[in-house]
Amino acid sequence: MTASELPDDRGRWGADDELGTLNLIDDAARARAAEEVRVGRSVSLALPVEPASMLGGPFAPPSPPSPPVQQALLHTGTPPMGMSEVLIVTPHHPALTHLDAFAHLPVDGVVYPGMPLEDAVTAGGVDHGSTTAFAVGITTRGVLLDLAPGGRLPSAHAITRADLDAAEEHSGAQVLPGDAVVVRSGWGFSWDSEEPAPGMTVDAIRWLHDRGVSLYAGDVGDSFPPTDPQVPMPLHMVALARLGMPLVDSVATDDLAATCAELGRYAFLLSVAPPRLHGLTGVPVNPQAIF
Repeated sequence: MTASELPDDRGRWGADDELGTLNLIDDAARARAAEEVRVGRSVSLALPVEPASMLGGPFAPPSPPSPPVQQALLHTGTPPMGMSEVLIVTPHHPALTHLDAFAHLPVDGVVYPGMPLEDAVTAGGVDHGSTTAFAVGITTRGVLLDLAPGGRLPSAHAITRADLDAAEEHSGAQVLPGDAVVVRSGWGFSWDSEEPAPGMTVDAIRWLHDRGVSLYAGDVGDSFPPTDPQVPMPLHMVALARLGMPLVDSVATDDLAATCAELGRYAFLLSVAPPRLHGLTGVPVNPQAIF
């Protein structure tokens, strides 16, 4: 498959665009999301994290099996100061729920929507395609696509549009332009797993593009070894880098699936409110599904 055959939104919203598919979240999409709030229940989609203390030990680099958050210093609370700490956070750690900005993965030497890497990322930081664009937060209608209700997908399963179609039909909620999708595979992150995890394919990314999905979140992403022989990282190399679709990686989906099943509906208001940390390639988030 050549680059010209891949779905591509670069240039669709202008040469300087930093919102990508978030442009699809218009007033109608937000109003549609608000209509899903009926009982006031909220579910967190973030993985729980226990910071590891660095007291008496060195900083552990972000490699297996290091923790995503390390507590570097603990103040004792001597008056008039209260207790406080310094944290070292690895935003793209696979055990930390986080939002990827476009500069996270340049493709062909450019950052979405086609800005040369040397112009987007300089010695002074990330000037284009950073978390700055997410400062106001993201609010839209979310739809859970549960690919394995009550269980999990087979190992190394290649997720295609047929899987997404089947999950949408099961949900009873049609994915509309501007909606976010939360994909559940039943696989959670583990350093110790010897089984290859499922992964998205270009065919699945085309489905997201065709439906006008504004944001992808899921417990499944780009797998290693890759499940798609044509493109090794479809979510990052196509959805993020070419479509300008922000990704929420490492999402906790089981509580959401249980709530959807209990309430009998799979659509909700999705709120993603990252801290206003500008100029980064990714930032931790605690997405909330509100029913």
